[in-house]
Amino acid sequence: MIDALFGSKTRVKLLYLFLSHPDESFYVREITRVIDEQINSVRRELANMISVGVVLSSSSDNKLYYRVNHDYEYFNQLRSIFSNDTEALQSTSEANNSDNTLNNILLKIASSKLIVIAGKLVEGSVSDLDILIVGNVSAIKLQPVIDSIERLKGCEINYALLSFDDFYYRLSVRDSFITDIINAKHVVLKDTEKVLG
Repeated sequence: MIDALFGSKTRVKLLYLFLSHPDESFYVREITRVIDEQINSVRRELANMISVGVVLSSSSDNKLYYRVNHDYEYFNQLRSIFSNDTEALQSTSEANNSDNTLNNILLKIASSKLIVIAGKLVEGSVSDLDILIVGNVSAIKLQPVIDSIERLKGCEINYALLSFDDFYYRLSVRDSFITDIINAKHVVLKDTEKVLG
């Protein structure tokens, strides 16, 4: 029903994405992955939304990023319709603390030796993996942590859990799984053995 009201399914998904994450910027391929729509329809709707003034674009690192326009005349009204999680309804200062909350959650994982974030959690990253955790960590105990991060970020998180020996071996033989993560934009939250430092 809301699709009919706002013209297209892709436009509705874009409004949900931007208005639920009002302080974040996204590039086109990231948007297509998150909302699971074809790149051509995403580009078309972004152009429409820019022409109306709902969305702004900016260039960084040879990529075009898009974000919601806080100064758009009906920003607050649209946000009340399309913000579907409590994080998006917090004040701007609280929303800016979400990264710190994420880091605090991850750093509390017991027995982890290395934690790397990328993908959807790092602006400008093209990695398919969002979190790499290395150490003697229980997969059963890790799942509630991932669940809480998914609630915080409002999206599904792709993560990998490796033993330190497995990670170190893969790193030493330049395994493509590890090198793809390291070569993409990423943030090292924890590295007790200084293997990436």
